[in-house]
Amino acid sequence: MAKKVAATKSKATVHDFDLILEPVITEKTMSLMQEQNKVTLRVKPTANRAAVKKAFEAVFGVKAVDVNISNVPSKTTTRGGRYKGVISGYKKAVVTIAEGEAIDLFKE
Repeated sequence: MAKKVAATKSKATVHDFDLILEPVITEKTMSLMQEQNKVTLRVKPTANRAAVKKAFEAVFGVKAVDVNISNVPSKTTTRGGRYKGVISGYKKAVVTIAEGEAIDLFKE
């Protein structure tokens, strides 16, 4: 008698939760999410495509089709013409979710 092996998804580890920092919420990312099924995330500076894909699939439980990563440069800013500051840069990942699947970033 042959045993059936069920396809199980890997459980999310602490490393997976540490890799994905937060979602990037802007008008453009919300439009990408609704129209093209893409989620934009802020990730650790040491993250690569394979690690982000594995962590995303483990944390959210959906199939990731593609991952694009870019570095967002820091910007200098002026407050009131007198005070100068810096908005820090970060690494951004845009994850394309498989057709027919979705995640809810705004659970209450």
